[in-house]
Formats: sequence, C-alpha cells, structure tokens
Amino acid sequence: MSAASRERFADIVRAGGAAGDPADVRLDRALLMLSAETQPDDEVSGSGLDEVERRWLAELDDLAESVPADGRDDSRLRAVLGGFQGASSDYTLLESSLLPDVLRRRRGLPILLSTVWTEVARRAGVPAYGVGLPGHFVVGVGDPEGVRVLVDPWSGGRLLPYDRARDIAAETGRSLKPEHLRPHDPIDTINRVLGNIRAWASTPERSRHRVWSAELGLLLPRHDLGLRREYGEALIAVGRYVEASRLLEDYADLVARPMPLEAEQARRIARQARARLN
Repeated sequence: MSAASRERFADIVRAGGAAGDPADVRLDRALLMLSAETQPDDEVSGSGLDEVERRWLAELDDLAESVPADGRDDSRLRAVLGGFQGASSDYTLLESSLLPDVLRRRRGLPILLSTVWTEVARRAGVPAYGVGLPGHFVVGVGDPEGVRVLVDPWSGGRLLPYDRARDIAAETGRSLKPEHLRPHDPIDTINRVLGNIRAWASTPERSRHRVWSAELGLLLPRHDLGLRREYGEALIAVGRYVEASRLLEDYADLVARPMPLEAEQARRIARQARARLN
C-alpha cells in the first residue's frame, strides 16, 4: 500500500457522496486501489500507481473489444469471459479477492468474477449489473426492471434459472426477495469484498491484512458501526495496543445508550489491551 493508493481509493469511493450514487463510483478503479494494499510502497506510489491502473484497466478494455457484436447479450459476454470461473479452493486464497490476480489467473471469488463481467459489459455497451444473492454473487444481463437473465460467472457464465437462485438463498436460511435481484450498489460490493478479506484474514498470521481491510472499510461513505470494534480488535492482534484501546473506548461511548452490553464488552477489551503495555 501507499499513501497515494489510500488517497485515490478514498476519492473513488466517495465520488457519489454519502448516498453512493452508482453512476459516480468506479468499481474497477476502487478494486485496483484495494489490491494496492498488498504491494510494496515503491510499486504503488507516483508513476507506479498510475501504471498499475493503466495496465489492468487496459486488460478490461481488451476483453471488451473482443466481445462479439452479434448474438444474445449473455452469449456475447460468455464468448469472451466463459474461461473465467471459480473453485472451492479459491476461497483459501487472498488472490481470489484481488482484481489484478483474478484477471491474470482467470480465477476468483464469485463477486470478483462478477465484477469482471460487469466491467467488461459496461465497456462493450452490454446492459449488465451485479446481483448480490444471499450466499452467492451473480450477474444480471438485460433490463433489471424488464427482461433479463441471471448468469453465474463462478460457473463460467452459465445461465442461472430463478428457481435455482431461490434454492441458493434458501440454503442460507433466507427467502429470495425482489431487492436481492436489483443492481448491487458499488459501495456495497466493495464492502462485501472487504468483508470477504477480513473473513479470510481471521487467523493470527494474517492479522495485518485484517487491519488494512478494516481501514479501507472505514473509508467508505457508509459502513457498519461494528466495523470500528473489529478494527480495534485487529489493531490488538498486531500489537498496536494504545490505538486499539482508544478506538474501542470511543466505540463504547457511541453504542453505550442503544447497546450497553456491547459497550461494556468493548471497554473490557480496551482494558485488556492497555494491560498488555505493563
């Protein structure tokens, strides 16, 4: 990571203001800046950061230029992107959540593969959008308010019948609702990617990744308040006890009235962090 990549990430995700207007937030650029967190400072500063953007945005441009002009829209995209897919082993890899690695490997998590589809579609003039089903992420091709189909980039862009979408939601204990089929907001997509990274980084040896993914989440124009506690706990895991205790105390003050038990728990963790300084 670098100060430049952080600043650029913040500018991109806040382009739409607190409302996060989807038309103003460039998902491709935001995910490239997210991936910069895993790179040495000298590679993602100054001209190096510009080169990272140029290289991978050009990769998406090249894919879009290869989309056939004729045929059904989902078939046109599948002709170029059908080689992108996922496997269960991808959930064990950080690279599966990093856009450059997904473009390089043609493998990744469903939400990253879906982003490749929607970004290529946008460039090719094909109407497509991310769909955040409970338990899975897919792509809608067509008019979200009219005729459209669902495709599953995880399976190479195979058509996903709506009854199968209902089954996927049911497997998580939830019912498929109309709002699940609407275009996924870019800020929510970025937040979901960062949540995946934090889940991957839940083990002690990955604590530094948990820290930066929480820090990026806090830069979003909207985020869950509980992320502040999660960030404090991540700071403890990397030995930043003073910062962690201060942040957790501030968090406790915020939630003391609506969630007194949560506030007390946060204060307890803050006390434990300070005790490690003795």
